[in-house]
Amino acid sequence: MKVTLINTSDAGGGAPAACMRLLKALEQKQVDVQMLVEEKKTAETRVTSVGASFFGKIRDGFNFFFERLPFIWFNARSREVRFAFSPANVGTDVSTHAVVANADVLHLHWINSGFLSINDIERLLQTGKPIVWTLHDMWTFTGGCHYAGDCDHFTTECGNCWMLRDPGDDDLSHSGWLKKAEMYKAAKNVFFVTCSNWLAGVAKTSSLLKDFRIEAIPNPIDTALFSPGDKVKAREKWNIDSNQKIILFGAANILDRRKGITHLIGSLNELKEKYPDLSDVAIVIFGKNKSFDTSALPFKVYEMSIISSQQDMALLYNLADVYVTPAIEDNLPNTVMEALACGTPVVAFNTGGIPDMVDHLQNGYLAEFKYTGDFAAGIHYVLTSDKKNELSANARKKVLDNFTNDIVAEKYIAVYQSILKK
Repeated sequence: MKVTLINTSDAGGGAPAACMRLLKALEQKQVDVQMLVEEKKTAETRVTSVGASFFGKIRDGFNFFFERLPFIWFNARSREVRFAFSPANVGTDVSTHAVVANADVLHLHWINSGFLSINDIERLLQTGKPIVWTLHDMWTFTGGCHYAGDCDHFTTECGNCWMLRDPGDDDLSHSGWLKKAEMYKAAKNVFFVTCSNWLAGVAKTSSLLKDFRIEAIPNPIDTALFSPGDKVKAREKWNIDSNQKIILFGAANILDRRKGITHLIGSLNELKEKYPDLSDVAIVIFGKNKSFDTSALPFKVYEMSIISSQQDMALLYNLADVYVTPAIEDNLPNTVMEALACGTPVVAFNTGGIPDMVDHLQNGYLAEFKYTGDFAAGIHYVLTSDKKNELSANARKKVLDNFTNDIVAEKYIAVYQSILKK
């Protein structure tokens, strides 16, 4: 069985990391797997880039800016949604590429940012090859947004989109919905996978996907790399006091509206005010930060910027007493799974796919949605609990029981075999 994974890149975000981990997991199960990307960032030999040549790089850059700049200039309601909506009106036709032509199964992942247009996806559907499509956000069944917020227009026909400068019945989101509806007419043997039970439930309510097969399969994780380690040695690497209580927070872009930085500020202020018994607390932050002033946080801050090494990421989780994610919209964030795999309890809002990983009071704390007081209570619970060893052991066990390479690969192999029989 030959499987080709298709993703915009092979590193540099949640979906690329998840896709690369699946490639490794399938490889371990002796699956003949390749990955086709627009931009190759790793040295992995099984990854092929359509933009490897000089002219390919020129084309890919043009596609990105041709899709993004008109949207930013003429359509985006505000700065915060500039990358939250993808028209997918330009891309690269990969339907005749060798790794596509030679595959028994095509497995789409996140293909935006100018890689594949809606027309390009339709050409893949028209090849007649069995297709699995893993959804890392909501884009596949909306008129263009990646996360809809409180909007439910995707359950009928999109339009009057809150992300657009001039929303209306026939706006850009409605035309995007119509293009996808036409695209799916070519879908003869497609199996949709979501990374979380939450996203599966939402997808099943959508007008575009409600008649397709949809199953939730989590992302895999390397439990040998992300594993419990020596906290003291991990802290020594970054000169962090071994006696401090460390709260860890991070994201690819910490100012992404979905990651909830404002809720983190509120929660930490409440933690400081309501729990004077906590002493010597510090915050470790990782990820891109263009403009957030860390002095707004009420505790000492260690800022790590972007961490590209997976080994360093594992060390960060190991040096922390708790990992926090105040995300208000998220599918199955890799950071939560990575923290749990390292035995670090997690505090998060009870939203999205996070409850698939965090069991309340067992391996972390699920706070009431957007309630900073409860989020602060969760941090306090983990930092002061007399069951810290139990919380840590449960965190690790949750991953070993549900998210290992072997478990996830077997589930995907079963999907591949089911669509090959059709």
